[in-house]
Amino acid sequence: MSSPTAGAAPDQASSDANSGAAAAQPQRTPKSERTREQIVAAALQLFREQGYQGTTMRAVAASAGVSVGNAYYYFSSKEELIQGFYDQMVTDQAATCVQVFAGSRDFAERLRGALLAWLAAAEPYHEFAGRFFATAAQPDNPLSPFSRASSPARDASIALYRELIDGASVQVGAELSATLPELLWLYQLGIVLYWVHDSSPGTKRTRVLVDHTVPMITRLVRLSRLPVIRPLSRQTAELVTMLRGAPT
Repeated sequence: MSSPTAGAAPDQASSDANSGAAAAQPQRTPKSERTREQIVAAALQLFREQGYQGTTMRAVAASAGVSVGNAYYYFSSKEELIQGFYDQMVTDQAATCVQVFAGSRDFAERLRGALLAWLAAAEPYHEFAGRFFATAAQPDNPLSPFSRASSPARDASIALYRELIDGASVQVGAELSATLPELLWLYQLGIVLYWVHDSSPGTKRTRVLVDHTVPMITRLVRLSRLPVIRPLSRQTAELVTMLRGAPT
């Protein structure tokens, strides 16, 4: 793989790194995972301190204690570090949810706690989150939450919602049970989109949105067991399944 040299211009270095990244992907070993985590941690720290725009891949590499070429080996551009941001948010959310889930079997409390856990983890990055998600919102961008490249973070988040449901004292209609974790992940994406545009102090409006919509979602989940609701639940589940199989 071709690595950027110290004297290369930033654009040329990025181009060289991108062509190399296309030729070979890092092999996932314990050592490579640790290096990747170091790079992500360094990037997120610099994003908090200097902002997204003020952070360079060279600075990330220096902070992580790796060469610039090694940093580009794991992430072909600064934009690709957004994928590391997704992964870290899910990891931090899940860590908080251990205590949340242990403390209550109430579905609404668990759902509210999971959403607030994500918001708390992401809050330090709110100032430049719009840039993150503007990049990810492009339909053909591999950083889209729906892309194949984003599947590890997406799958981890959906698995977290499965854990939330399985440990809750709520009975879910059979037609909805299999797809409910994915529906809750989509609901979280809606909350995240609102949060990105929330300019209220401490993103207070987003927390108000969570407080008011969680009871609504909870009520719908409980109603899913009623015979009159089952056809709608079945149609919803079929739609999610169909969209999941659509090409990306």
